Amino acid sequence: MFQALAKASAALGPRAAGWVRTMASHQLLVAPPKALLKPLSIPTRLLLGPGPSNLPPRTMAAGGLQMLGHMHKETYQIMDEIKEGIQYVFQTRNPLTLVISGSGHCALEAALINVLEPGDSFLVGVNGIWGQRAADIGERLGARVHPMTKDPGGHYTLQEVEEGLAQHKPVLLFLTHGESSSGVLQPLDGFGELCHRYKCLLLVDSVASLGGAPLYMDQQGIDILYSGSQKVLNAPPGTSLLSFSDTAKNKIYSRKTKPSSFYLDVKYLANLWGCDGQPRMYHHTTPVVSLYSLREGLALLSEQHPQCQHRGPVALQDTGQEAPPTFIWSCCPVGPIASPQSRVQGGSLGCSQLPVRLQGGACHIGLLGPLIKPLPRAGLVPGCPCKPDDTHPPREGEALSSHTGKGSRVVKGLENSWRKHREAAAYLHGRLQALGLRLFVKDPALRLPTVTTVAVPTGYYWRDIVSYLIERFGIEITGGLGPSTGKGYPDKASPPALLPPSLLRSPH
Repeated sequence: MFQALAKASAALGPRAAGWVRTMASHQLLVAPPKALLKPLSIPTRLLLGPGPSNLPPRTMAAGGLQMLGHMHKETYQIMDEIKEGIQYVFQTRNPLTLVISGSGHCALEAALINVLEPGDSFLVGVNGIWGQRAADIGERLGARVHPMTKDPGGHYTLQEVEEGLAQHKPVLLFLTHGESSSGVLQPLDGFGELCHRYKCLLLVDSVASLGGAPLYMDQQGIDILYSGSQKVLNAPPGTSLLSFSDTAKNKIYSRKTKPSSFYLDVKYLANLWGCDGQPRMYHHTTPVVSLYSLREGLALLSEQHPQCQHRGPVALQDTGQEAPPTFIWSCCPVGPIASPQSRVQGGSLGCSQLPVRLQGGACHIGLLGPLIKPLPRAGLVPGCPCKPDDTHPPREGEALSSHTGKGSRVVKGLENSWRKHREAAAYLHGRLQALGLRLFVKDPALRLPTVTTVAVPTGYYWRDIVSYLIERFGIEITGGLGPSTGKGYPDKASPPALLPPSLLRSPH
């Protein structure tokens, strides 16, 4: 056999040389880019805009793992674990739960392309850019779009939505849970039940809110829910989460026309993601490495953290300094801080917002910066039930030790995430208002915990503020988006110690 191959190669020699000459018969007109001949350089940035977020070490490490084939059984196992993670963070048991190979915007398109048919009535809450985008896509699909338009910062009541449902009799209602362009958190309780009373499906955008604000897909009657990977999940952008109720699935599977996109056809995607009980078939090449990172982002949010039940007061001594405390995960939330000075009174700060270390088997608290320091005994929490054998070494990605044992309970990661975002946002709002800045969303109950929007101060141009932070401190915040452009600048509800000292001390 080898002799036959050798003879064939010799016979083809002149012809093969001709092929090579033909392939190289033209000179290259474009030289290799000089920029690509240099090492890749990435600046250090603290991303406090509405997304993407900085990646934790565990997620970055996942992105450096070896590639697998997109149809390998190990990849399918990772995909199945991701589905379970989505069901957890969405709080749903929907079998038709999957990932879209694209950003959150791609998930919005997938939802609308599969549910809407030409001529369908589509009711859209337009109180920011994402409602605008949903209405635009609906028009492109030939739906009869009925926008309920509000100024940025507005939200929808059950009465307003019911009027739209009664008037337009839509097959689908779109609402944005967390409108990142304005910082509004849309209440959702009762909207699912209301929609179903009018034979309408409820579609909710949770890209900016998932993991930061309570959300219960099944219990709130949400039929279609989507989110993105790059916000609270702290995974790279480029993948998105999507789930359909059985009612929404029936609408899709009983369509009279094919969806206008093959790539986003949920019937094919359901098979690819193992949602239909059939052998998986090739549809498209999934972003395997991005799935590793998404899996780890879901895992970090899903992990359970033990919390000490102790609620004793902590006596702290005020040093009279202005440096703020930082929010770091603590195993032992001990309740209000007792302080002789008014600047830390009011019970707004607790040990759960302070760095904690375990020394000699007891909980200790500390602060970054000299604002307040523990009284004698190094901040020992009186009566804390922690014992030396209750401790464990810090896990990867944790800043300090956690513990379990007598007097402790397990708090699920999702609930912890909601709490941490709520507490961090409340602290940030208070500090910003103390500087004389005005929050864009007036009602505290309607403020999105993950994105804080601040009205641009009189006499300042928002681009100058954004540029100052990125150039002087490497901190990203952004201006408004869509209808809110120029009206405010959003910033994540982030640890206040990470904000620049000049911004904390003075509006100038």
